[in-house]
Amino acid sequence: MTCIALLMAAGSGSRFGADRPKQYLDLAGRPVLRHAAEALLRDAGVDALLPVCAPDQRATVAAMLQGLPCLPPVAGGATRQASVRAGLEVLAANPPEFVLVHDAARPVVPPGTIAALRASLADHPGAIPAQPVTDTLKRGAAGMIAETVPRAGLFRAQTPQAFRFIALLEAHRASTAEATDDAQLLEAAGLAVALVPGHEQNIKITWPEDLARMEAALTTPMIPRIGTGFDVHRLVEGRPMVLCGVTIPGPMGLDGHSDADVGLHALCDAIYGALAEGDIGRWFPPSDNQYKDADSARFLRHAAGRIAARGGTLANADVTLICERPKITPHATAMRERLATLLGAPLDRISVKATTTERLGFPGRGEGIAAQAAVCLLLPG
Repeated sequence: MTCIALLMAAGSGSRFGADRPKQYLDLAGRPVLRHAAEALLRDAGVDALLPVCAPDQRATVAAMLQGLPCLPPVAGGATRQASVRAGLEVLAANPPEFVLVHDAARPVVPPGTIAALRASLADHPGAIPAQPVTDTLKRGAAGMIAETVPRAGLFRAQTPQAFRFIALLEAHRASTAEATDDAQLLEAAGLAVALVPGHEQNIKITWPEDLARMEAALTTPMIPRIGTGFDVHRLVEGRPMVLCGVTIPGPMGLDGHSDADVGLHALCDAIYGALAEGDIGRWFPPSDNQYKDADSARFLRHAAGRIAARGGTLANADVTLICERPKITPHATAMRERLATLLGAPLDRISVKATTTERLGFPGRGEGIAAQAAVCLLLPG
């Protein structure tokens, strides 16, 4: 392989103060380590990863990185430098041309970073991403300013750091002092290390507020979307009465092409409306005989699937049935439970209630049943 990235995950992360190393904490639904690994592989230039971790974490790391092009995790040492050396020695038996060294606590590698590093290695044995220091620097002593440190020419080093493999391996083998990063070892050996532009997004998670900042940056904002639906069906004899997925015994039912579940139809229209995807007739036209006498649960499952396909979630749904009969209250709990099941939503997000028209209009005369529904969806912005 031409280029292997060492994914450094052997640190304890004691400064963070969590119950486990920070690289294993959850970030936007996945471990920080997984984010860092995927970031290294997102742009072309890395053939495979070699994780380096604490000896007792190798199975955990392998599980977190399952499905990615990874070599078996290597046990790290007592220091970061020893851990990098351990990874390099494993690779030495079949050395790649280039090696990257990346902190597992850096979940974002901005696009173009690896390409810039690889390009620099054509002329230099090492290259690192770095950003100019913009803050005024003070050296302190005993809680007081001792001096102001000139910031001209100062940079903040980031990872991944890139090296010609043989140059980095030899620098590690020759080192007799502890270095804070791998570039320092090449400096000590008199080798040139190039600087490529770093990025503010390339944050190393060190403190809890860093994790919160990355969570906000990686989490797609969810925008509320409101939809409403309304439907009417005529009451007739000889048809089953199905309302909100519940069959209610009686001599009258609702007339329609499908099972005429007026509550589900209104709810489907509310969902499709919130998604700006038309109405139930667009998806299930009454002219299509395959929907003759169909269970309307099929329609609501489809609407729920459309929410999921858009990356959304149902915040709540509210259905109002408008009729003189049948009485809805005895069946309302069963209706809520049925809707919650079909939508894959918690019961406390589903409301079913009823009202009358005080005997006015077609519902008041018992000629039909109407339903209206409102939903709130949360969709990625």
